Amino acid sequence: MDKTAGLVQFVRAVETGSFSAAARLIGTTPSAVSKSIDRLERRLGAKLFLRSTRTLTLTDDGAAYFERVGPLLRALEDAEDALHADTGGRGRLRVSLPNVLAPGLLDALTGEFLARHPQIKLELSVTDRHVDVIREGYDVSLRAGPVGDTELVARPLGRLPMVLAASPAYLARAGRPRTAEDLPAAAHLRYLLGGRPIGIDFADGEAFSPEGVLDADSGLALRHAALNGLGIACLLKMWVEDDLQSGRLEIVLPERPLRGVPLQALHAFGRFQPLRVRLLLDFVAERMRPLTLEP
Repeated sequence: MDKTAGLVQFVRAVETGSFSAAARLIGTTPSAVSKSIDRLERRLGAKLFLRSTRTLTLTDDGAAYFERVGPLLRALEDAEDALHADTGGRGRLRVSLPNVLAPGLLDALTGEFLARHPQIKLELSVTDRHVDVIREGYDVSLRAGPVGDTELVARPLGRLPMVLAASPAYLARAGRPRTAEDLPAAAHLRYLLGGRPIGIDFADGEAFSPEGVLDADSGLALRHAALNGLGIACLLKMWVEDDLQSGRLEIVLPERPLRGVPLQALHAFGRFQPLRVRLLLDFVAERMRPLTLEP
């Protein structure tokens, strides 16, 4: 019995979220996709999907099966890279990146990168959520900040400079901190990661965990709060460069640089990455190099 029968339909249904979308991607009908997956379920002796008129949900067995066969199917598709190395890469490339990197990368990716590699079909997800690279079928996830324990391959891309910043109005009202010892008395705007506030880490190793007057899991929200004079925020410098240049924000304690945030690209391909993935990683490293510190 052909053990690959139904795998393409199954994987595409998981990735797209419906039989109809999978059928459009494959070039067949929803009923053909449904019947193919029915046969696959009978062969495996397991229910892969819970189906209703509106939703398609993976069962636990389906999720475990997809976690194993999804990368295998992508590896088969990636094998074509070896035969088309002179084309500049080809195929679908699914990438997740955090909102904070969008201003610096979206224009370059959708313009210059795709112009260089017209046979690559780019799928972008801009989210601060840490996606499950394998289970959700991503080729690359760009992460700003620590990633914790992971079995994925991490390529360091440098460290993003951070600054303590506040509006001139806040500093005039509350007073400008002159030393780190003055920080506890200030109003702080804290970034939340996984529901926990991130403290202030100085480049010399000193760390400080302030009380917060506002907490948010979005750098954009903290920037707006700082612009509105609510307090001092620890922000990526690239995110507020224009605000600093225009005077809308000012750096607090400029003589005390902060520890940079690690920027890394995560993937599950090991040493043998598809050509399209290597091209993307090299492009992102090239674009981000002027904005980062050394890894």
